[in-house]
Amino acid sequence: MITLDDFDLALGGPDGCPAEHDGRGGPFGRSTRPAPGHWLVHDDGRRDPLPVRRWHGPAEPVIEAVAARCDGPTIDLGCGPGRLTEALARRGLVALGVDRSAEAVRLTRSRGVVALRRDILAPLPGEGRWAHAMLVDGNIGIGGDPVRLLRRCGALIAPDGTLVVEVDSPGTGLWQGRAYVLSGSPGVRQRRGPAFRWARVGAETVARVAAAADLRVARTSRSGARCFAELVRS
Repeated sequence: MITLDDFDLALGGPDGCPAEHDGRGGPFGRSTRPAPGHWLVHDDGRRDPLPVRRWHGPAEPVIEAVAARCDGPTIDLGCGPGRLTEALARRGLVALGVDRSAEAVRLTRSRGVVALRRDILAPLPGEGRWAHAMLVDGNIGIGGDPVRLLRRCGALIAPDGTLVVEVDSPGTGLWQGRAYVLSGSPGVRQRRGPAFRWARVGAETVARVAAAADLRVARTSRSGARCFAELVRS
């Protein structure tokens, strides 16, 4: 899940817009407005749809499979609405979701799991002691510098811990630049968010990027079009 403060609009509800509320503040039904679409637009011309409905739903089979790899305390970095954090907690694991977005943290906590509003680069609980750290749903792009990000995540895990990252399909290579979120409903003026630094890492490139961060690839896997790499300390 891509998680910056600018993504709060996409985090507002399963269709990417806030639910309607009654006079007591409780939801009373879905909005009749057309559901907006959301895209991540890169400055090299690539435009990726953001699967907002999937993020808000229960953990899909591929996320359950990722959670099944964990057998100890796990930190979910860029947790978004918290479906992975929840899947980890349901397995009886100590799980902590971390996100910069206040809305993401609120949604994660509403699932009955623990979440902390914090930048990934800021001090975090349990540094160097987590059995597993997670960067899924495109989060390897956060900050536009995957080497710096992976080095930071490597410092969070225990010496025998693992870092699970989702990467792009083979052929993507390594791209670093700027991107922005574009949101809008059919027939309605679209809203463009501010630009921020972002990155893409292809499956064929992750070993090189990991090595530069003093990590190595212990395992790779694929589920449909989605690719994952499990990294350990070198």
